[in-house]
Amino acid sequence: MISKRFFGVAASVSFLVLSLIAQTVSADMVPPGTDDDIRARLQPFGNLCRAGEDCGQAAAVVASGPLSGEAVYNQFCVACHSAGVGGSPVLGDVDAWAPRLAQGMDTLWDHTLNGINAMPAKGTCMSCSDEELRGAMDYMVGQVEQ
Repeated sequence: MISKRFFGVAASVSFLVLSLIAQTVSADMVPPGTDDDIRARLQPFGNLCRAGEDCGQAAAVVASGPLSGEAVYNQFCVACHSAGVGGSPVLGDVDAWAPRLAQGMDTLWDHTLNGINAMPAKGTCMSCSDEELRGAMDYMVGQVEQ
């Protein structure tokens, strides 16, 4: 009588033999197309232009100078202040901003620089200058003081 173990070993050996045969047959296969077609398909998708090399294009112009308060808000503050994340006051919500404004602008500025509760220092904009942060603060306060 043949055991189940024999059938398991036989199946494994058969699978191994068939895999080796398949690899041998597929190793001799050539992709479709002429040699030129194959070379064309193997060409890089694009070109890399390194700093200092003349690549035939003008460099992209990057804006210089400080960001506006609205730009800082849209890039760094909107994630929390548009939805009230972590208890942050929503932009334009007079009731939410009233107690904060009652503390005075110096306190609001201190919270902008150093963070408060869930808000991190500088509202995650570590590269922002004091001028840019002040502009963002003034922009948000301006939305409730109209």
